[in-house]
Amino acid sequence: MLSQQEILEDLSNNMYIWKEKYGMKRIALFGTYTREEQTESSDIDLLVEFEENSITFDNYMDLKLHLEDHFKKQVDLVILDDIKPAIKPSIIRSAKYAEGA
Repeated sequence: MLSQQEILEDLSNNMYIWKEKYGMKRIALFGTYTREEQTESSDIDLLVEFEENSITFDNYMDLKLHLEDHFKKQVDLVILDDIKPAIKPSIIRSAKYAEGA
């Protein structure tokens, strides 16, 4: 089972490639992995912020599918600007950003 540390290291190691390919500014881990409550069936919750010109459905889906293939797990990819205001502070507080993000 992947650990929080492994996911964050992997995100950090690939940041520059994914930034260029998908137009993202930053990516962060949140949810069960940051609380260290993950199980084998847990998905990976990722918070992404795209460059202004790069927020397209195709970029979002390409990145999501790439991350699922990369981690061999279901990924819940959440766009920072699309989070409901009621839960946004909680997600942001628990988010752990990849280095270089």
